[in-house]
Amino acid sequence: MSNRVIPTKANLLNLKDQVAFAQKGYELLDKKRTVLIQEMMRLNGVAKDLQGEIHKMIEQSYGSLIDATIVMGSENVEGLSQSMALEPGFDLQSRSVMGVEVPKINYKKRPLKTEYSFHQSTAAFDQASLDFNQLLYYIYQLAEIETSVFRIAQEIKQTAKRANALDKIQIPKFTENIKMIEDVLAEKEREDFFRLKKVKKKREDK
Repeated sequence: MSNRVIPTKANLLNLKDQVAFAQKGYELLDKKRTVLIQEMMRLNGVAKDLQGEIHKMIEQSYGSLIDATIVMGSENVEGLSQSMALEPGFDLQSRSVMGVEVPKINYKKRPLKTEYSFHQSTAAFDQASLDFNQLLYYIYQLAEIETSVFRIAQEIKQTAKRANALDKIQIPKFTENIKMIEDVLAEKEREDFFRLKKVKKKREDK
């Protein structure tokens, strides 16, 4: 007798309710896991595209910066770079994906502001400045997506553990106990039937 469950009709009805509840819970967890996996795959695709754009922009930016350094000299490039405005701030909020809180970075794209006059720089330096400024927003997006993927992956892992616990442990245990009680009650009914049959026969023989 599993877990010393008393084989009564009340316990049988209670176990049937529990197994129905557990099966519904498993279905919901399985659906949640499927949705989260789909969202993670979508975000991975976006992240891959962003990484490609960032890689190209970094190569382009450093190429322009190297050209500017060759023409202007490293000291002039460093001096102009120190006159660049600080990067704009952003607001960090969150959104929910199937109950998982993932970050949402809110920012406004702002035109590049410089304190130097354009006759002090070269076209290559200006292009590098523009590219690095644009690169910042790509990095915001990638940070948001990679953090979201990490949190969703963690939730998928936890959801899978809970779903497996229901599917492999709880539901089989409930099902086993239900079968045990049904077998015991069926045997008791047969015994009662034969007992009544014997009593009836004895009465008829008198």
